[in-house]
Amino acid sequence: MAKVINENPSGTRRFVLNRLEDESGISGTGEVADGVEFRNGQCVLCWKTENAPSNIGIYPNIEAVDKIHGHGGKTKVEFLD
Repeated sequence: MAKVINENPSGTRRFVLNRLEDESGISGTGEVADGVEFRNGQCVLCWKTENAPSNIGIYPNIEAVDKIHGHGGKTKVEFLD
C-alpha cells in the first residue's frame, strides 16, 4: 500500500504559487499558478495566463514543485486547505 502523505480528509490540498519577485520578467508577481496536492503526494500545477493557453505540470511531490519553481525563495508555495 502506498504511503499516505497528505492527511486532508478530502484527499487533496489546494495551493497557489505566490511569486514575490519575477527574476525572468515573464510571469509577473503575485499568484502565478494554482495547484493541487493529492493524497499520495503527487502535485498538479496550472499556470495562470491571460493571453495564452495555460500550461499544466505534474510533479512527484511538493518538494519538487518548490525546487523547480521556488527560485531560491522568490516564489512561495501557499496552501489554501
